[in-house]
Amino acid sequence: MRYNHEIDYRIIGEEMQYVEIELDPQETAVAEAGAFMMMDDGIQMETIFGDGSQSVGSGLMSKLFSAGKRLLVGESLFMTTYTNVGQGKKRVSFASPYPGKIIPLDLQQLGNRVICQKDAFLCAAKGVSVGIEFQRKLGTGLFGGEGFIMEKLEGDGMAFVHAGGHVMSRDLQPGEVLKIDTGCLVAFTQTVNYDIQFVGGIKNTLFGGEGVFFATLRGPGTVWIQTLPISRLASRILQYGTYKRKEEGSILGGLGNLMDGDGW
Repeated sequence: MRYNHEIDYRIIGEEMQYVEIELDPQETAVAEAGAFMMMDDGIQMETIFGDGSQSVGSGLMSKLFSAGKRLLVGESLFMTTYTNVGQGKKRVSFASPYPGKIIPLDLQQLGNRVICQKDAFLCAAKGVSVGIEFQRKLGTGLFGGEGFIMEKLEGDGMAFVHAGGHVMSRDLQPGEVLKIDTGCLVAFTQTVNYDIQFVGGIKNTLFGGEGVFFATLRGPGTVWIQTLPISRLASRILQYGTYKRKEEGSILGGLGNLMDGDGW
């Protein structure tokens, strides 16, 4: 038995995907502001504090506390609900914000709790709780970089997260350890033990770039990994936008551009 709203869905597209959610009468989906793409007539939108999960009390202070936790992971105080108030099935769609893949997570099949990157959440069935994952170790909170102020998705409904580039899942056996760049870690189930590890050695420290710290994950459990973190994509775009084309690249400089077919 599910306590969250039970929604049907399909994921459409390849590199720039969107998820189409089918709502029965009075069923509701909840999403981040800005994720909305399109919807059928008969769906009512409403802005709410927090995530609208059933675990949130009815008092104002309880709602403010729930919404306030979202500020800690860089999210808005508000989310938007989409409720089918008409007759028959209605569809609402949410789009991914950059090239990558949308990952469907059936929380009922994943132990009712998944921990994910703070900017990965896209949308979910109403009743799914979206909050902060409090860090258990000081090193995790201080040195996690972009990836270790984490969100937790709790409930027994469907939730959808977005990741950059190609996405793969890895099932870890008990005691099996996987080391991942912090930005490439998308999500993992609650049974996975995680921490941040410092890459020792002066060469790594001086010349290792973003790889000075990485996440260590110990099984059992499932881990989702992305090949293109949004921070890496943004950094490369900024780099290309800052320098002139003929000054980039190797020691060949302008000669290299000429070989590439570009003029000086």
